Amino acid sequence: MRRPARSCGAIRDNEAVTSATRQPEPPASSQLSTSLAREEAPAVPPRLIATDLDGTLLHDDKSVSPRTVAALAAAEEAGIEVFFVTGRPARWMDVVSEHVHGHGLAICGNGAAVVDLHGGPGAHRFVKVRDLARENALETVRLLRDAAPGTAYAIEQTYGFHQEPDYPKLHMEAPDTLAPAEELLAPDGAAARYPILKILASHPTIDPDAFLTAARLAVGDRATVTRSSPSALLEISGPGVSKASTLALCCADRGISHEEVVAFGDMPNDIEMLTWAGRSYAMGNAHPDAVAAATGRTAANNDDGVALVIERILAERR
Repeated sequence: MRRPARSCGAIRDNEAVTSATRQPEPPASSQLSTSLAREEAPAVPPRLIATDLDGTLLHDDKSVSPRTVAALAAAEEAGIEVFFVTGRPARWMDVVSEHVHGHGLAICGNGAAVVDLHGGPGAHRFVKVRDLARENALETVRLLRDAAPGTAYAIEQTYGFHQEPDYPKLHMEAPDTLAPAEELLAPDGAAARYPILKILASHPTIDPDAFLTAARLAVGDRATVTRSSPSALLEISGPGVSKASTLALCCADRGISHEEVVAFGDMPNDIEMLTWAGRSYAMGNAHPDAVAAATGRTAANNDDGVALVIERILAERR
């Protein structure tokens, strides 16, 4: 069993975790600049920026560009809070640990946890946990086994990662336990000690969007099903748990309305957040459904699309 203070290494094998499956044509930089210049300033000045990481804030090599680092720092200096809102587990947040300002909070696991990153990699603190009940997890596994035979599962916890033997090795980390999901989720199973943040479900052959649709139909309101991978990999959280719903809780704690939030994302797990925020931007490399959900569009992640919008927001305040 993983100890709570266990340090995590850099994630080096997740280049394909978050990128669109069907990429629309990204807007040309010249056209983008023109459309941004013509956009009217919002009636409500933004007080919080919420940004996804993979495929959005981070370049494909998982780096944060100097331009983006400067933009994030400038936003915080101007009194605009920045929240990293990601599907990543807390132990993978080392990629942005050097760029945490102010409150130091991040929303991880697609809204399943709010984490204080001030302690640095391996020393984070869970501020809020919105777990997936064990009985819901077991029922979800059973329903998906019937709806999509051949699905393999992994279980992500606050402190612990377990998987079935057939679950693909997507990352450079070894699971704490290898066993069937039903055994892991048993009352005395390996996943019994800590809260369940999400279940990961992988299928070797199904189209990713078709897999998502089939799973949502099969699972119903027992859990929230989404995806952020170009492969057929689903992320399953507790009912009503999403990036948007947890972000809304954090904003309510601060007296910030959704009209005062600017959000960035690129994949289906960002859709609720892009829809909820007063202003939202899909990246130039975004999934078509994310593009449809956002109020605007910016450049691709590799072209610092988040920084581009932040710079414009700050220019509006001068």
